[in-house]
Amino acid sequence: MGNLRRLDLNLLLTLDALLAERNVTRAAERLNFSQPAVSIQLAKLRDFFGDPLLLPGPRGMRPTARAETLREPLRQALQVLNGAIAPAKPFNPADATHTWRLAATDYAESTIVLPTLHGLRGAAPATRLAVVEMMPTRIARQAEQGEIDLAFHTTEGSPPSLRRRTLFKERYVLVGRADHPRLKRRPTLKQFCQLEHVIVSPDGGGFLGVTDEALTKVGVARKVVLSVPHFLFVREVVANTDLVAMLPARLVRDNRQLKVVDAPVDIPGYEMSMLWHERVHRDPAHQWLREFIAASI
Repeated sequence: MGNLRRLDLNLLLTLDALLAERNVTRAAERLNFSQPAVSIQLAKLRDFFGDPLLLPGPRGMRPTARAETLREPLRQALQVLNGAIAPAKPFNPADATHTWRLAATDYAESTIVLPTLHGLRGAAPATRLAVVEMMPTRIARQAEQGEIDLAFHTTEGSPPSLRRRTLFKERYVLVGRADHPRLKRRPTLKQFCQLEHVIVSPDGGGFLGVTDEALTKVGVARKVVLSVPHFLFVREVVANTDLVAMLPARLVRDNRQLKVVDAPVDIPGYEMSMLWHERVHRDPAHQWLREFIAASI
C-alpha cells in the first residue's frame, strides 16, 4: 500500500491505454487527453517504475519487459476497480439469491411476515427468509452489524438511530371463544371487569398492561388470571377456554374460532413500523424488499 500512496492512480489508466495502443497519440484520443498531457504522464510513470516502459519502435512503441509484466495484472485490477465503483445494477427479484433476516415477534410474524410470504416466494423464488427472535434492546446493534436486515417494532420505543417506515395502525379488541356465553354482545364496564382475562407480558410474568392503565383512570380494575409471553398462545387459550383477552385486531380478524367485540373502555392503539439501518437504505435489493412488504400487508 506504501507504493500506491506515492502514485496518482489516474496514471494507471494512462499506462493501460499506452500498453493497449502502443502509441501516445492514439492513447491520448482514447483517454480524451491532449498528446502533451499523455507524454507528461508517461514521464511520471517512467520515474515511478524506474523503467522506460515503452520504447520507440518501427511500428509505434514497444513495451519493455517490465511493462509486459504489468500489462495483464493492471488490466485485471482496473476491471475489478471499475466494477467496484460502478453504479448498482437494478435489482431483479426473479434472479435474486439473497438470504434476508427479519427480527419479529410472533405478532409481527402473523400480521406482517405471513401475509408477505406467498407473494415473496412467487416474486423471488430463489431467495431465503430467516425470521429471528425480536430482542428490542439489541435491534440497533444487530442492524448496524448486519445481523438483521429488517425489524418490526412499535413506532413508540423504536431506536432513533434506525430508519423507519410506518406499516399500519393497530387497535385492541376484546376476544373470547366463538360461543362465549358472556360475549353475545358488547359487555358493560362492570361485566368486562368481571371476566377472567389473559394478558401478554413480553418481559414475562406481568399482570398489568395498557388496558389496566385505562381502567385505572376510570377507577376500576379487571381480573387478570393468566400471564403469557406470546400472542399466539393467547389466541389458543381464549379459543379453548372461558378466558378473554384484549388483543390486536389484526391478530384475530377472520378467525371463526373467536368472538370479537369492542371493549367498553377506550384503549390506546399503536403503530407498527419497519426498521432498518442507514447502511442498507440505498441498496436496490433492500429497497425492493421494503416496498414489497409494505405493499403486501
